[in-house]
Amino acid sequence: MDPQFQRLRQAALHGHVTGRPPGLLIGVLVVSALGAGLIVLGTLAISVQASGDTTPFWSAVVLAALPVPLLLAGILALDRLEPEPPVVLLAAFAYGAGLSTLVAGILNDVGAATITVPAFGAHGGELVSAVVGAPLIEESLKGLALLFLLHGRRHDLDGITDAVIYAAMVGLGFAFVENITYYIDAALVGGEQLAVLFVLRGLASPLAHPLFTLPTAVAVVAFSMGRVRAWAIGAGWLAAVGLHALWNGMASLGLGQLAVAWVVLLIEAVVVIVAVVRDRRAHVAAIGRVIPAYSPYGLASPADVAMLMDLKQRRGARRVARATGGSVARTAMADYQQSATELALLHDRLDRGAADDEVHEARRQQLLALMGSARQYLALTRPPVMAPFNRG
Repeated sequence: MDPQFQRLRQAALHGHVTGRPPGLLIGVLVVSALGAGLIVLGTLAISVQASGDTTPFWSAVVLAALPVPLLLAGILALDRLEPEPPVVLLAAFAYGAGLSTLVAGILNDVGAATITVPAFGAHGGELVSAVVGAPLIEESLKGLALLFLLHGRRHDLDGITDAVIYAAMVGLGFAFVENITYYIDAALVGGEQLAVLFVLRGLASPLAHPLFTLPTAVAVVAFSMGRVRAWAIGAGWLAAVGLHALWNGMASLGLGQLAVAWVVLLIEAVVVIVAVVRDRRAHVAAIGRVIPAYSPYGLASPADVAMLMDLKQRRGARRVARATGGSVARTAMADYQQSATELALLHDRLDRGAADDEVHEARRQQLLALMGSARQYLALTRPPVMAPFNRG
């Protein structure tokens, strides 16, 4: 990488792409990975003890992992205009798969053994734990990930698309490891039950956990953007618990009743798709409204603005940059696109009064520095990927 561009880029990225607090992010990743490892080792031990071999365990792992890559690809495709930092996405998935699943499993078992089963008997206690205890515990733990983002990554929460992305990452991580435990139990009973459970959990409702958690995420993002008061986060959490309880309650009554809950989640998914489309249009409009104001400073030509407002043109620009200047030029183009988009969304926050002026002015300067350094590097490639701006 060109030394001058590297220095400019690192200065601009400080506190921007890495965000704060990086130490806590790494801590979440490490602890969650350890939690997931404990769950995997525990389920392996249970599988071996019950059946004498590891076949049920590996069958469960394969079936649980099977839909995950496709689901992740579909979710991340929604995030192409303003991609979230990979380390934060990884931390969210790891937290869902490790720490939250481990703690939820412990609390669910302890709650059933000490509260619900003694109070309601074996069958009634299990039902109350599934319909009341599990939704309260699991949605609280998954919701903590969103509160962490609100505390440490508020500037990453710019609209309902971000709510969908982070709810999906936490929920898919949780569902992945939880499914392993369910599939092992089914495999120990027989292959037919395992196949039925895979159809119900892996194919018919793979996005159930993300959709449960989504109301919490939407409320957190709306609060972050200054659109609702803090109490709305509690309301979002209650909605998440209600959706989860509805699903578990209907599932305990049979497939016919479960179809009712499935229709509710399907309606939620359709609403989410419509909202994400509207959110992307709003972001594109913000780019068209904000970025031209920086034209006199040599940061964006009319052609640049048109490129920034079109996903196909953005992909084409990164492709041309790579073909012309290699991976460094592609990185510079991606930096330019990301920082310009975030600059537009930052102005949107400031216009609504949802930002601290001093903190966000510092962030604005970081974004402008990254835009400028990237554009300068691209203009110096031969042939220029981005021609120097003509001030008239």
